[in-house]
Amino acid sequence: MTIEFQVEGMSCQHCVAAVTNAIREHDEAAKVHVDLASGRVAVESVQPAETLKAAIDEAGYTVTGIANGATNDTTNGASGAAR
Repeated sequence: MTIEFQVEGMSCQHCVAAVTNAIREHDEAAKVHVDLASGRVAVESVQPAETLKAAIDEAGYTVTGIANGATNDTTNGASGAAR
């Protein structure tokens, strides 16, 4: 399943690597595409969105929106601790 995250705080290639590595710690087979200009991170993974969001948050970035590519559901809200 592909999940798109809107992420704030990314400004350079180090940020891209940090987000990618954080996601791959939870799913080493994940396909991660980061668009630095728009702040979008598309992830093809078997992990649930909340797990991936928590990984991005733990890396020090703020997820401001999540869109599930399978259903196009969008959740907007402040970053916070995963349940």
